[in-house]
Amino acid sequence: MPSLKDLRNRIDSVKSTKKITQAMKMVAASKLKKAQTLAEKSRSYSGGVEDIVKKIVLSGTYLEHPLIAKDEKKNIKKSLVLVVSSDRGLCGGLNTNIIKKTRLLIKKLESENKKVSIICLGKKGFDSLSIFNKQNFDHSIKFLNISDIDYSSLESVGSNIVDDFYKDSFDECYILYNYFKSVISQEVKTERLLPYEKLNFEGNQEQANTFYDFEPEIEEVLAKILPKNFVVQIYKSVLESRASEQGARMTAMDNATRNAGEMIDSLSLKYNRQRQAMITKELIEIISGAEAL
Repeated sequence: MPSLKDLRNRIDSVKSTKKITQAMKMVAASKLKKAQTLAEKSRSYSGGVEDIVKKIVLSGTYLEHPLIAKDEKKNIKKSLVLVVSSDRGLCGGLNTNIIKKTRLLIKKLESENKKVSIICLGKKGFDSLSIFNKQNFDHSIKFLNISDIDYSSLESVGSNIVDDFYKDSFDECYILYNYFKSVISQEVKTERLLPYEKLNFEGNQEQANTFYDFEPEIEEVLAKILPKNFVVQIYKSVLESRASEQGARMTAMDNATRNAGEMIDSLSLKYNRQRQAMITKELIEIISGAEAL
């Protein structure tokens, strides 16, 4: 049985932990509002750009561009996987879930005899995946801190990836990220970004039968809008992941604070019972000694 001193030390330790988790919860809550606002705004913009690309890709079979898949099935041998995680932990199962989904996707692609390369946006994803998937990593870019990413830096990275696609360094590109649904709910999403396929955009026959005139020439329009959409979709994923991180951390720290409070109550009860037992024992000894006299 622990002594009273040991119990007091444990109570003080848990109280200190509770203060830390409470402070982290408040910090996450203050960051969440801004991150959520940016994520929600990005959905409107990225959705608009994606809609334009859908209409262009569905507008006719005459379109020729390296980023648009042809009707005949291409023999895909190399895949690039972008993994968007957080830079820090203490956010529940957020990173665990996306790493689990990434490993399942890698296993699926490798079962199809595809060579897989990985680029991580976020330190936690890199730390976990690099242990088991060292051979898959694109060593030119090990990882990027998601907290340091802005649109201009991501545009540079996206341009390099598109250039590698033009050079046939890989044949398709997937991205995995945490989609922010609410403070207590984040969903891991897997999307194929390259190449653009008509199959991904089907569903509206009227739109598929619509034809467009282009000004300037269609080649110039495609050369601008397709890489632009690629970068925008990655940036949207980064903003969604940032909001998901703050929401998950806020929830995790709230649970940790509540658990710490329950542990303090339990330890305090145990401390008081043990203290009362010692006082009772001393009284019994005093009474027994008095009666012996």
